[in-house]
Amino acid sequence: MVKHNPIARLLLCCLIVALFVVKTAQAQDFKFAFLTDMHVHSDSTLDQVANRLKALPPQIEFIMSGGDNVDIDNLKKTDLALGEQRLQQLKKLFDQAKKTYHMAIGNHERLPRDLRNGKNDFELFETTFGQTYYTFDHKGWKFIVLNSVEVKDNQYVIGEQQFDWLQDVINKTKKEQPLVIVSHVPFLSVYYPVLEGRYTAADTFTNQKQVFDLFKDHNLKLVLQGHMHLYEEIKVKGVQFITAGAVSGNWWQGSFEGTVPGHLEVDIKGQNFSWKYIK
Repeated sequence: MVKHNPIARLLLCCLIVALFVVKTAQAQDFKFAFLTDMHVHSDSTLDQVANRLKALPPQIEFIMSGGDNVDIDNLKKTDLALGEQRLQQLKKLFDQAKKTYHMAIGNHERLPRDLRNGKNDFELFETTFGQTYYTFDHKGWKFIVLNSVEVKDNQYVIGEQQFDWLQDVINKTKKEQPLVIVSHVPFLSVYYPVLEGRYTAADTFTNQKQVFDLFKDHNLKLVLQGHMHLYEEIKVKGVQFITAGAVSGNWWQGSFEGTVPGHLEVDIKGQNFSWKYIK
């Protein structure tokens, strides 16, 4: 007769549980879609966004927005209710897509300039989609969605309150966890050097270096950006920055400087990833 050692059995059970916990905490495989700069402003543009959502393959597990979803900031006060309606209509389209979705805010979703007071700037977006900066985890990866359209001294910035929140998030994140940042206004862009032959801070947020430096001891893999309507790939210090064109292309007038209307599909494989631009 074989004798069973209860202590050995307990240790074996603990080992199995520990291995299961480690396995489930590891980064897993998944795919998601990144749609930026939809600039919905009419029924026809809503229809085109609807068609793109319907065409997403079933393997896409969630949808990530890059901001400038609906044009609000160019409306007159008397037309603001129409802008709110467009936001609700877009939300309905995303709800009908039957996929989890996460929204980022863009500069065109702020209230019109003459209605902003520095505190209510994002209220229509917040009423429809919730917080303008937040995090979520998916299969071992952490996504950090920023509000990069806060303004200080007439320039885009990650404001003090948001910066403190971000610092706290990073301090509570394991250093080995793979990270993705979503920011409407880019950290980095070659838009102006390529198109106009000059460097400018006009379309990057001003404290991007201070924000980037927060991640120096962490596993930041990917930064997804919008705003420029160009498709750009920049890799710095092992971090891949992708400015993912625009669903609206040249504001629904075809291609913009060689970038056709489209979105990004990202394929995560453990700690690695690949991507393709979908026309």
